Amino acid sequence: MIEALSYEFIQNAIIAGLLVSFTAGIIGSLIVANRMVFLAGGIAHAAYGGIGIAIFTGIPIFLGTSVFAVIVALFMAFVTINQREKIDVFIGLIWAVGMAIGIILIDLTPGYNVDLMSYLFGSILAVQRSDLYFMGGLFGVIILVLTFWYRSFLAVSYDSEYARLSGVNVAFFYTLLLILSALTVVIAIKVVGLILVIALLTIPIYIAQNISSSLSSMMITSGFIASFFTLTGLWLSYTFNLTSGACIILVSAAWLILFILFWGTKK
Repeated sequence: MIEALSYEFIQNAIIAGLLVSFTAGIIGSLIVANRMVFLAGGIAHAAYGGIGIAIFTGIPIFLGTSVFAVIVALFMAFVTINQREKIDVFIGLIWAVGMAIGIILIDLTPGYNVDLMSYLFGSILAVQRSDLYFMGGLFGVIILVLTFWYRSFLAVSYDSEYARLSGVNVAFFYTLLLILSALTVVIAIKVVGLILVIALLTIPIYIAQNISSSLSSMMITSGFIASFFTLTGLWLSYTFNLTSGACIILVSAAWLILFILFWGTKK
């Protein structure tokens, strides 16, 4: 693997893995703290509609998927805030319709033979330099947003009623978090794919949550844990010619089982 570091596609894969891992660690911590895992999963699957739109219209994949995912996130935020009792139905509907739109539009695209596996289960070794610019830009935006509004996100995450009474616009930050979650899902497409992204947004966070004393430390710790999982999965993927996303998630699951066994015994 050492000699492989001289190849540009390996360098791109490592950088992408680190960017996505820390992004997933930060946003995943907020998703778990706000009990929004199911919502994030719905956005991840519905985002396939954006891939279909991008391929059918000929626009960049990241751009088309990002716009579509943000629209889905805004709709989910509206439903959650105004009709919370019906959110399960709408998530299931959006989940299915989004994927159906993507599949149909890809079928209708003349002469396009899409590799479904690369979008559904990830292909980190296929990351291009232009993809890294998008990932890096989003990571920078997330850092700026959290630096500016960290206290508000903290208040909303752990006591939304108190935050509302304190003058925090809970609906705004809830919607903003869903939008950031949607964009995180989009950049994770190349690393673990739409089907497996929810695992990257939860497994490292579960481990970090048990060994961290604050939200900020949980974000940082989960980012490092996710990076370890991603780089280990990348090594396995390259060495044994396996699907990258599946390797990353299996590595994550194996460490989660070991952690639960160790932590349970320790407690």
